[in-house]
Amino acid sequence: MADTVYDFSCATAGGKSKSLADYKGKVLLVVNTASKCGFTPQFAGLEELYQKYKDRGLEILGFPCNQFGNQDPGSNDEITEFCQLNYGVSFPMFGKIEVNGSGADPLYDHLKAAAPGALGTKRIKWNFTKFLVDADGNVVKRYAPVDKPSAIAKDIEKLLA
Repeated sequence: MADTVYDFSCATAGGKSKSLADYKGKVLLVVNTASKCGFTPQFAGLEELYQKYKDRGLEILGFPCNQFGNQDPGSNDEITEFCQLNYGVSFPMFGKIEVNGSGADPLYDHLKAAAPGALGTKRIKWNFTKFLVDADGNVVKRYAPVDKPSAIAKDIEKLLA
């Protein structure tokens, strides 16, 4: 049984396995993303957070997901290129995953169990659900897709202090 997010490895957009233990000591914001969603402009806000706090220890980890309205149908390369060209995304983007159901990535099963949503629900409701993780790898808080990245800045600052 995994204790922290550092106990997981995930496939990068390039298909290599990346241990999240590589991020030990950093505050993480883990986000399931989509390229063709009404919330897609949040990539700009996420990149702003990343630029503002990366030198203080923030990492944002993007996980493309096509489970909601078929809003990220492209390949990992297409998704990465879209994020870079349209939003200047420089934070790590991982390979496309599932966040719900029997095919859900084990990292997301852990995140959902550690920080359930409204009324204790574990399912991810939509793209751009965000999880804040402290520097010890513990899930601190879950944010809804409607929560703008800028609204998370206060919580990030507390963890970086």
